[in-house]
Amino acid sequence: MAPKKVMITGISGIVGSSAYLLMREAPEKYELYGLGRRKVLSDRVKDTRAIDLPEDHHRVADIADFDAVREAVEGMDVVVHMAADPAGGEWESVLRNNIVGGYSVFEACRQAGVSRVVAASTIQVSTGHRTQAPYNAVSNGQAGPLPEGVPAVSAQMPAEPRNLYASSKVFNESLCRTYAHSHGMSCLAIRIGWVVGEDTVPNERSEDIWCSQRDIGGIIQACVDAPEDLRFDIFYGMSNNRYCWLDMSNAKEKLGFEPQDRAEDRLPSA
Repeated sequence: MAPKKVMITGISGIVGSSAYLLMREAPEKYELYGLGRRKVLSDRVKDTRAIDLPEDHHRVADIADFDAVREAVEGMDVVVHMAADPAGGEWESVLRNNIVGGYSVFEACRQAGVSRVVAASTIQVSTGHRTQAPYNAVSNGQAGPLPEGVPAVSAQMPAEPRNLYASSKVFNESLCRTYAHSHGMSCLAIRIGWVVGEDTVPNERSEDIWCSQRDIGGIIQACVDAPEDLRFDIFYGMSNNRYCWLDMSNAKEKLGFEPQDRAEDRLPSA
């Protein structure tokens, strides 16, 4: 069987390059392509990794440029869409990169006959839950596991964004649902936790939402490899952290994915 042709947008960022590094270890399974505004790695990447792609496999383009994206995704089997405004800056940037750019990727993939899109969402769409009882006591380490009878926050619960960046990611999750159900594509979203360049936990306040580079690469790869009949779902991309208030069971059930790392092992004092 020929390798899957997989295009990673945002391949120069922490998350996109982490997925690339993992999947490049299996050239018999994946023929990798990249797309980004530049070929230089993001300043947020702190190690010496390199994106070693042939010139014709590494495109430079703005995801808001529909024609450029449409040309880039032609012939792809899967598009891993990680490109976005990671800083969640001013509205103009969120609009261009996350709203217009998100639509460009999904619509270009539809027109090109791409069978699956794996799209980046963010844990920030659940921020409201994190600040409310009883989840806030667990997230800040003041309590142990959730009390009996209290469900973990799942993707089936209403989103609770608290900023424009998170709101734009809710829109991208909706694009996943729309293109899956209206156009017969497979569209999977990952609510990505806090992935940092140093691959350590910055502080105890971020323990609950931290995700290692290995684990985020792993769940992206699991989505790429998911059964063809998995049309739509939303997964949380977190490590196996002790102060977890999220329901990550669907990743194990549907993707066969279980995170390998734990935030408590990567704290500055650990």
